[in-house]
Amino acid sequence: MKKFLPWIVIGILAIGLYSWGKGFNNTAVEYEADAKTAWSNVESAYQRRADLIPNLVSTVKGYAAHEKETLEGVIKARSEATKTTINVNDLSPEKIAQFQKAQQGLSGALSKLLLTVERYPELKADKSFLELQSQLEGTENRINVERNRYNSTVNIYDKYIKKFPGKILASLFGFEEMPRYKSAPGSENAPKVEF
Repeated sequence: MKKFLPWIVIGILAIGLYSWGKGFNNTAVEYEADAKTAWSNVESAYQRRADLIPNLVSTVKGYAAHEKETLEGVIKARSEATKTTINVNDLSPEKIAQFQKAQQGLSGALSKLLLTVERYPELKADKSFLELQSQLEGTENRINVERNRYNSTVNIYDKYIKKFPGKILASLFGFEEMPRYKSAPGSENAPKVEF
């Protein structure tokens, strides 16, 4: 029996190490998948905004046809924003910044359009325009919520793979830190509002 005792101890240690590694890997895979799903939800919220824009532009066009330059700017910005997508398996800070830049262009064009609307009281009173504007505001809130959820799930994943001793296994299994969604440069400054 004494002859087999070292083999039994080695066997128990091997089973323990295997279980620990398997548990770490499966949990990391789960957290990573949750973070990728959260990113997909961010893209979905932006897509909802892009889907609302043609209706908004059509409604405004009926009242403010001579605001052609502004309307074309919104259409062009929407096109650019919907062209810029990221493969969820290839998230990087650079690609998220590129995505964010395209979305900022659309946000700026929408802001300009909504400022233009101020000159048309009959448009501001139009029921379909008010509903579209409300949906757009709700969508902007959803976008913010989804970005925050994405950052929260990435935080859980990143903490899990960075803690010792899991950090060792994370590098062995190929788990890498995921980028967070950051605010646009200059957004820490309050916008200047003039009437």
